[in-house]
Amino acid sequence: MIVDLRSDTVTKPSTAMREAMARAEVGDDVYGEDPSVNQLQERVAALLGKEAALYVPSGTMANQIALAIHTRPGDEVLVSHGAHCMVFESGAAGALAGVQFGVIGDKRGRFTAADVAEAINPDNHHFAPTTLVAVENTHNRGGGAIVAQRDILAIADLVHRRGLALHLDGARIWNAHVATGMPLHELAAPFDTVSVCLSKGLGAPVGSLMAGTKALVHKAHRRRKMLGGGMRQAGLLAAAGLWALEHNLARLAEDHANARRFAEPLARLPGIGLDLATVETNIVIWDLLPDCPLDGAAFVARARAQGLLLNAVAARRLRAVTHLDVDANACAAAAEIAAAVLRAA
Repeated sequence: MIVDLRSDTVTKPSTAMREAMARAEVGDDVYGEDPSVNQLQERVAALLGKEAALYVPSGTMANQIALAIHTRPGDEVLVSHGAHCMVFESGAAGALAGVQFGVIGDKRGRFTAADVAEAINPDNHHFAPTTLVAVENTHNRGGGAIVAQRDILAIADLVHRRGLALHLDGARIWNAHVATGMPLHELAAPFDTVSVCLSKGLGAPVGSLMAGTKALVHKAHRRRKMLGGGMRQAGLLAAAGLWALEHNLARLAEDHANARRFAEPLARLPGIGLDLATVETNIVIWDLLPDCPLDGAAFVARARAQGLLLNAVAARRLRAVTHLDVDANACAAAAEIAAAVLRAA
């Protein structure tokens, strides 16, 4: 048995999802004529409490479109440590939107209104104008950390009083919704734009959306065209997203429970540094302590040889992500493999 915990992006569409895709009504989405895409956009906009939403191929494109429509080349965007739009999007923000990043907050991706206030550049020609703040919730490099809504509300109040825009990288906002019980529209309300992903925990094979006002989505539509994101009979893919929203949202609680099921025995192992309080959703990040004879690459290689797939995110830091294609038994087996790797070392 192979237990793949590298990411929640490795999921494969179920038989029922494939059947929904095969039945999808389609049209030319570049002309706005694909009924399945239109239905998905309307559904996501309603869930998030926004006027409109735009379907795009990837979360990277959704984020980069948002950066571009809120800024001008030479502007500064304030982000968290390890923010996806800064670290994992191939330098697109500089190359495509022409913006630079200011990094604020703690190592788990959280920051406060005070952090933002201190970091906003003064109105002085020596500095890049700070025009956008981006929050990632849940935060990938923070181990699936949930950003407290009270902090977001305070940040939004400050940002909008100062005339800035606020974007949510909500690729895993579904996880925050399920973990906190807060409605999606409430989580999204403080933000001018929100990006969400369908191909992570929800298990669709492709697709993200960017939501906001009709005016912002109109601007985003042109930017999508510029980036080559206009897909034609995309309803085949949108149908998978619609099915995922209907069937795979509430079950994210299982992924959160399975992350704990994996993390709890792992945290008891010698040579492992893992604070269980950091396991809030479906991502587990742990350190190999100085007394552990393995580094991250060696741990990953030995685990793979025994059927457990993981990712090293730093020289001595590893990550596991639970998802709908690994059940409770698989996650328990994964913890046993991790223990065996350490014993053999």
